[in-house]
Amino acid sequence: MGLTSNKVLLLSVLFALLLFVGTVWLWPRLAKPSWRAVGGRVGLLLATQLALFASIGLSANQAFGFYASWADLFGQETEQGVVVDHSSGGAAAGPLRVVDTRRVDAGSSGRPQSGGQVQKVAINGLTTHITTPAYVYLPPEYFEPAYRTRTFPAAVVLTGYPGTAEALVDKLHYPRTARQLARDGSMQPMILVMMRPTVAPPRDTECVDIPGGPQTESFFAKDLRDAVAAHYRVGRKASNWGIVGDSTGGYCALKLAMHHPEAYAAAAGLSAYYKAPIDPTTGDLFHGNKALRNEADLLWFLKNRSAPAASLLVTSSKAGESNYKATQKFIELAKATGRTKVSSIILESGGHNFNTWRREIPPTLQWISGRLSDR
Repeated sequence: MGLTSNKVLLLSVLFALLLFVGTVWLWPRLAKPSWRAVGGRVGLLLATQLALFASIGLSANQAFGFYASWADLFGQETEQGVVVDHSSGGAAAGPLRVVDTRRVDAGSSGRPQSGGQVQKVAINGLTTHITTPAYVYLPPEYFEPAYRTRTFPAAVVLTGYPGTAEALVDKLHYPRTARQLARDGSMQPMILVMMRPTVAPPRDTECVDIPGGPQTESFFAKDLRDAVAAHYRVGRKASNWGIVGDSTGGYCALKLAMHHPEAYAAAAGLSAYYKAPIDPTTGDLFHGNKALRNEADLLWFLKNRSAPAASLLVTSSKAGESNYKATQKFIELAKATGRTKVSSIILESGGHNFNTWRREIPPTLQWISGRLSDR
């Protein structure tokens, strides 16, 4: 049974309940002043508390999608890759391979023309040699005969760290929201490429080209776009592409649009931070190179580099988010450039969690749709 299985959660709750009942039932028998009785009381209390914490942890993981599997939780993840046949001159099965398809939600018709489709894909970075899974949302219009010669704008959607790509579909409801907004005429039909920024798990690479390590920034700036454009009807100009993310994904989204305006015309950072952390999950991202560290600091970048011709959206809340002051500073610096366009969503209150981001996703999709072209 998987980490996110409802059966696992139910069993953990039942086990905690049985331990609680057992503790109440056995407590009178363990009331004797002997080492054996004391040890029994301590053991029952510890077992009950551990079972309770496990139930709470599993419930929180189901709600927020921190880890997708037991291997992911314990740092032993082995993601499915794309087979490369080097005997045929290095040609792969393709930079993108569809693994599975599903409906946008259980209530929609099985026909993709009516509700759109979500495809699970494996992406192979031809220049960075990074392989990673993703989910691609194709709007209903993609399958309609009237649109068969049309290209569509695309937005990359990134989770936080550790995060799971499934959470973007099932918890944050990006495909369902995009479909409804397009149906209401609030945004144009768009393709969404939903994935983790963690493309070298379990390491948190912060979308950095690490010296001697994963070239994550290059993967998102070039390989990912090339793979998607080679398989789907997506334009290849910067004006056809946007990028959205929350938390770590928000930092990545802003940085990629600022460093690579030739790749992404618009970016939205939901609860983003503005400087790559250095901690046990990241390791030494810059290998002591101060110049690389500065380039990854978005506030430093706005002060010291030529302002990118990109549209940026940042979000925060006055109460509940730790990035509020940094977000205000980012807005001031971006406005001062006179070249970078900046917008914001500032809530009165809202924590660093899915509930907050669900409130911000509809206006974010509308905003980014209005800044992308299908031509």
